[in-house]
Amino acid sequence: MVEVNERVARWIAGDIALSDDHGAAIKRWRERFGLNQTALAKVIHISPSVISDYEAGRRKSPGATTIKRIVEAFLSVDEKEGGKVLKSFSQVFGTQLPPDVVLEIREFDEPVDGKTICKAVKGGIAVNKALLDRRLFGYTVIDGPKAILGLSTDDFRRLYGLTTERVLVFTGVTTGRSPMVAVKVIGITPGMVLLHGELKEVDVLGIKIAELLKVPLVISRLPSVGALLEGLRKCAH
Repeated sequence: MVEVNERVARWIAGDIALSDDHGAAIKRWRERFGLNQTALAKVIHISPSVISDYEAGRRKSPGATTIKRIVEAFLSVDEKEGGKVLKSFSQVFGTQLPPDVVLEIREFDEPVDGKTICKAVKGGIAVNKALLDRRLFGYTVIDGPKAILGLSTDDFRRLYGLTTERVLVFTGVTTGRSPMVAVKVIGITPGMVLLHGELKEVDVLGIKIAELLKVPLVISRLPSVGALLEGLRKCAH
């Protein structure tokens, strides 16, 4: 677990340091760890106004030492509260998922709602349109048929990256039944399921499962997987 913690710390610190907007990156990670500005400031013994100034761009970007203290505060608080976020990282780092199955996993710079995703991928909403206001923190794109045939239950769980509040995208879909059955069997419901492939409407069973799980189910009308990835990447920045 110590090795995972160190890798997590380096990843977060690097993400903040290399970001074009250091303040926005700090805010994104602070919210990911469920901390408000006051709580973070208390842990690293500075004024909450300093955190606010960093995040709003009113203060010069923090140096490496300050970034290190901020990241250590994230991990320290998470460990005291049961390590929920760290456990998510441990799933990501634990096993290398097959690159021909997992086409892309990304976290958004800022939370994105389902309506924005639908617009980016020319999405038609199959069910649960009212739930598109949910905040989504990233996406995972997989080759649907290969994933369903080749991944274990534990592998599927790793597809959720750092949070379940993300878009789980299945490509190569023909009816939508198998992806929704897989989601139900895994027992972890994503913030949105997005289907891409040669389908015009989702199988009745797939619709019923989406209704049961209360998850928005969307069909992308983009012509290729490449176009789909391009649309999702625009949401990531």
